[in-house]
Amino acid sequence: MKPVLQIENLVKYFDLSPQERIHAVDGVSLEIHEREIVGLVGESGSGKSTLGKAVVGLHAKTSGTVRFKGEALPQKYRPEDFQKHASHLQMIFQDPYSSLNPRMTVGEIIGEGLKLHSKQNSSQIRARVAEWLERVGLEADHMSRYPHEFSGGQRQRIGIARALILEPEFVVCDEPISALDVSVQAQVVNLLDDLKKKMGLTMLFIAHDLSMVRYVSDRMAVMYLGTIVELGAADQVFFNPQHPYTKILVGSNPEPDPKLERSRNSTSIQGEIPTPVNVPAGCRFANRCPQVMEKCRSQTPELVTVQLSEASAGASCQVACHLYS
Repeated sequence: MKPVLQIENLVKYFDLSPQERIHAVDGVSLEIHEREIVGLVGESGSGKSTLGKAVVGLHAKTSGTVRFKGEALPQKYRPEDFQKHASHLQMIFQDPYSSLNPRMTVGEIIGEGLKLHSKQNSSQIRARVAEWLERVGLEADHMSRYPHEFSGGQRQRIGIARALILEPEFVVCDEPISALDVSVQAQVVNLLDDLKKKMGLTMLFIAHDLSMVRYVSDRMAVMYLGTIVELGAADQVFFNPQHPYTKILVGSNPEPDPKLERSRNSTSIQGEIPTPVNVPAGCRFANRCPQVMEKCRSQTPELVTVQLSEASAGASCQVACHLYS
């Protein structure tokens, strides 16, 4: 079965001057299959959001290819490209406050996509908006209200309805829970998980919270300074991480209920992530890695397949680390 989305050696740089550029995404390859949710985790500054925006055309690609159902998407989107692909590719944004137009009613915000990309009349659009408000846990009569009348969690539900009302085949969720209270985060994640089961959604789910990502995702990719350093089944990456960075990242993640989770060693990441302007030679994690070797400082590790223990029933993952080369 061909993947719904293929990312092939994607690069996105931001030029600061003729001599300086930010290496935001640096050679990422990833496949996402139908009805699969791939979680993307990593520290702030690792390039997660930039990757998501490049996939849906909000950032022009420096090089590399993104294919949707086999079709190569444009390197730089024109207005007609957004018109063509909006009903197939959508994005749920991180900030539920700045991503909603305060001058538009909720009904106008959610129904805007249908108005632009369908031939439905105004009464049909109102009916669909009412349906989607109820699907995301709000009420149909909320469509006449404005965004400032809602809480952060309710605004994020409005953003989810806006993205999904076109019933896209692929959705990028760009840290949709990071601006919300912990209790509301769980509600939004449960909502997305429910919509996935009902609609068969295919998603790239970007977040900081590894526990939430593990809960909602089938596979998990770990990103560090513009590259993917580990990729595998969500439970495997969370409970049996292989890359030193992933081990520290998982160990530093809060354990909500030790009685329910398997025991994990508590760790913290030492030092600062290097600047993406002056990317270090060799392994990008070398200056912070507790298992660093001499060749790590000069040779860049490739993403290789690693067979896990017999207890994992022949499972494997992909790791970019000289410990496995």
